[in-house]
Amino acid sequence: MACEFFKGLTLFLSYAILAAVLGMLQFGYNTGVINAPEVNIENFMKDVYKDRYGEDISDDSVKKLYSVAVSIFAIGGMLGGFSGGTIANRFGRKGGLLLNNVLGIVGACLMGCTKIAHSYEMLFFGRFIIGVNCGLNTSLVPMYISEIAPLNLRGGLGTVNQLAVTVGLLVSQVLGIEQILGTNEGWPVLLGLAICPAILQLLLLPVCPESPRYLLITKQWEEEARKALRRLRASNQVEEDIEEMRAEERAQQAESTISMTELICSPTLRAPLVIGVVMQLSQQLSGINAVFYYSTNLFTSSGLTLESAKFATIGIGAIMVCMTLVSIPLMDRTGRRTLHLYGLGGMFIFSIFITISFLIKEMIDWMSYLSVVSTLSFVVFFAVGPGSIPWMITAELFSQGPRPAAMSIAVLVNWMANFLVGIGFPSMKTCFDNYTFLPFSAFLAIFWIFTYKKVPETKNKTFEEILALFRHGNDRSSLRDSRLYGEEELATNSSKETVLSDATTANHTHATDKP
Repeated sequence: MACEFFKGLTLFLSYAILAAVLGMLQFGYNTGVINAPEVNIENFMKDVYKDRYGEDISDDSVKKLYSVAVSIFAIGGMLGGFSGGTIANRFGRKGGLLLNNVLGIVGACLMGCTKIAHSYEMLFFGRFIIGVNCGLNTSLVPMYISEIAPLNLRGGLGTVNQLAVTVGLLVSQVLGIEQILGTNEGWPVLLGLAICPAILQLLLLPVCPESPRYLLITKQWEEEARKALRRLRASNQVEEDIEEMRAEERAQQAESTISMTELICSPTLRAPLVIGVVMQLSQQLSGINAVFYYSTNLFTSSGLTLESAKFATIGIGAIMVCMTLVSIPLMDRTGRRTLHLYGLGGMFIFSIFITISFLIKEMIDWMSYLSVVSTLSFVVFFAVGPGSIPWMITAELFSQGPRPAAMSIAVLVNWMANFLVGIGFPSMKTCFDNYTFLPFSAFLAIFWIFTYKKVPETKNKTFEEILALFRHGNDRSSLRDSRLYGEEELATNSSKETVLSDATTANHTHATDKP
């Protein structure tokens, strides 16, 4: 299994992946960094308020201000994610990532200077800017990696996105403990350290090539694409990759860049778009961000001391990293759909256990440990499937033309759901108390059924084969949809033969994939 995975993984491809996924490490770091210093940040907000207005702020108001600091990150993420497709087409995947680091540096500096400026508004603004940066990363990084990876490695290398997110989470959790930077003096430095991934990517990424797919299909620079492929594959034998891209290009030769409006209105593209959107929702509405943003608070509620709660939170990060490593070779062996089903099913079971542990924690002392074990198991199953698969499968469901618009919509939906969980969870916890996780359990059940019924397996399929699967299921497409897919009568004979061949292959694969 390991040999199969590493076949085609060259040193330079590994370097390019590492340089790109620093963007996802930035996303993971800023998702987790706000969790541990919650008390310190709230104390800072109280001090600023008292100095300004000469009176104490209520605990309820402080909690609301803190939830703004948490969730404004997601508002920035929505804006960045929504712009991802436009940036990717205008500046390229690599060019977009390089420009994005300016936002990363500005956001980190604002957060780091919050205490010096004695202004929690600066914290909000810094979190918003770094949110825009992370939103762009969540759109550009999976797109870049899926387009430079060879077909047999696309799944495994796509999971490296999630590995980088989990490493970022773990680093932020470790640095956030009281013995390191989780203090009243240290927390601005903790937030300001987000500058490091941005600077590191600015140093490493310029050496990497632009996406060969972007160069060949979008820019029509075939020689540049060949040069990029030769470097990435460490071989002059790149005809197979070029031919796969040409097949995709031939099927779309009449395709203009597809806008988000065209994408939403297209009957043929609607099915993959709905699947992409629901997959993103299955990640965010699973309850995982409630754990990432508020796990310290959750663990103290279940009966642990504050110090034990922070160490349990580090356990979450460590388990995420380990399980993501395990899932990398599984991705191309087991398949995306199967792992997603396992992940959602396991999360459903342990979300029920979390609720049970909350309900009887006052009757049985050791129930606080069941809460910790259940939460950690919940995270394990998230890392197996829903952590990485939604990003990857959205990039795989669409061909070159609609992919940027599709990624923008998917990322926008992901961040909107992220924002809702971030801003709503404290109120939800107050309202539902011990039953807080039950709504997430209901969502997990719905998403499991949807995945079982509607989501196709994309393992080892070319982009064109996946695209043909949905084409076949919509034979009566409008003329406009035919144009979108490059199937006008004016298409060349070779193009028609490719499309027919791919449709047959995909149809056969679809039949064998049905549950």
